[in-house]
Amino acid sequence: MFRVRVNKIESTRDIDGNLGKRLELLEEQEVNPYVLRPQTDEAKMAQDIMQALQQQMPFLPQRQQLTTPKIILFLTEQEYDSLGIIFDVNQVYEVVLENQVIRFRKI
Repeated sequence: MFRVRVNKIESTRDIDGNLGKRLELLEEQEVNPYVLRPQTDEAKMAQDIMQALQQQMPFLPQRQQLTTPKIILFLTEQEYDSLGIIFDVNQVYEVVLENQVIRFRKI
């Protein structure tokens, strides 16, 4: 069992020209909260200012996490509807792999 976050949903066509969806699912990993926030108030303020500047000025380098999709699904509209799950970007799902079956459960 593991968790995935929907990173991208794109419209696509299959080989026969049928409309479908391409779903990109990234593995959701636990992040230690102590690593994210600095210990001192001054360091926290400096980090907040840098994040605000990066958002306002896109030419400033941002720290990016390199991610590789855990699962990529190519589904026709009919297959997507048959799956019975409405995927939303940034939504987290629990994935269970057992007995040749993949199950998704919305968290």
